[in-house]
Amino acid sequence: MRLSAEQFIERPPKSLSPLYVVYGAEPLGALEAADQLRSLAKAQGFIEREVFTAESGFDWSSLLAAGNALSLFATQRMIELRIPTGKPGKEGSQAIERYCQRLPDDTISLVTLPDMDWQGKQTKWFQALESSAVMIESTAVERSRLPQWLSQRLARQQQSASDEALDYLADRVEGNLLAAKQEIEKLALLCAPGVVPDEAIQSSVTNVSRFSPFHLVDALYKGDAGRLQRMLDGLRAEGEAPPLILWVLTNELRQVMRAANVTKSGRPPPPARARDLDRLAKKHTPGSLARLNLLAANVDRMVKGVHSNDPWDALLQLGCGIAGIKLAVQMPVTA
Repeated sequence: MRLSAEQFIERPPKSLSPLYVVYGAEPLGALEAADQLRSLAKAQGFIEREVFTAESGFDWSSLLAAGNALSLFATQRMIELRIPTGKPGKEGSQAIERYCQRLPDDTISLVTLPDMDWQGKQTKWFQALESSAVMIESTAVERSRLPQWLSQRLARQQQSASDEALDYLADRVEGNLLAAKQEIEKLALLCAPGVVPDEAIQSSVTNVSRFSPFHLVDALYKGDAGRLQRMLDGLRAEGEAPPLILWVLTNELRQVMRAANVTKSGRPPPPARARDLDRLAKKHTPGSLARLNLLAANVDRMVKGVHSNDPWDALLQLGCGIAGIKLAVQMPVTA
C-alpha cells in the first residue's frame, strides 16, 4: 500500500500493519508521519520501543536478533530502523530482505529513509520493503501549493489569512517547511483565533526561505523573474557555490535545445516534463539558444575567475533567458 504523508496524518488507520516505511523529499512531512505512527502504536499498546540507526559500522545482526527475540516485558513493541543515507550496503541489504521475509510477531516495525532516487527504488532491499510494508512518502510542497498548505495549517489553530498575506508568507518560507511550521505556530501565540491581519503576518514573519539550486527549475518553467531573483539572492546569502547553480541551469538549457531539435545530445526528459519543455522551446529560435549557450560558457569563465564580471548577475540573466524573459539590462555576450 502507498500513502502520502498527508493522507496518513489526516486519515490515520484504525488498525496498524506490521511494517511501515517513511521516506521522501520533505523532512517535515516524514517527521510528522513517523510521529503519528508512534502515537498510534503507543495508544494501541505497543509500549516497548527499540531504535537502530544504520550508520558506519552498524552491526546488522543486532537488527535480526531483535526481530527474533521475544519482547523483554512480554508486551507489544515497536522496532525502528533509521537509515540516514538511504544506502544500507551489501550486508544491510541482505539483512533487510531477511527481516521482511519474517516480520516479528507482536511488533510494529518502522523504517525511515531520506528521499530515494530512481536507482535506489530499483534495489532488491527497497523492493522487499515495498512488497511487505505500507509505504508513506513525504513529497515536497511546490510553491504553487504552498499558500494552500499554509492556509490548512492556520485552519488547524482556528485562524485564517488573506490570499495576499498567504503569498507574502509563502515567499518567505519557501523550501523550509520546518521554519514555516514554526512561523504558523508563532502566529497562534501572537494573534487570537479568526482572521490574522496582514500587518501582523508582515511584522512577525522573518525571511526563512531556504532554496536548493534545483528549485530554480520550477521558476524557469513558470517564467517568474522575481522568484528567480529571490532564489538566487537566497542561495548567494546561504553560501551556495555558483558552479552547481550553473550546472542546473545549463542542464535545463540542453533539455530545451533538445526539445527544439537544436541538439540530440543528452538524455531524453521524463515524460512528465516533456510538455513543459516543448512550451519553453517554442519561446526560442536556434539563434537565441545559441546565444544562451555562449552566455553559459561565459558564466563558466566568470565562476573560474577568468572574467571579472559578477557571476550572480550573469546567472540571473541566463536563468531569465532560458525562461524567455527579457531583462531591462542585458550583459554583453562574447565568444
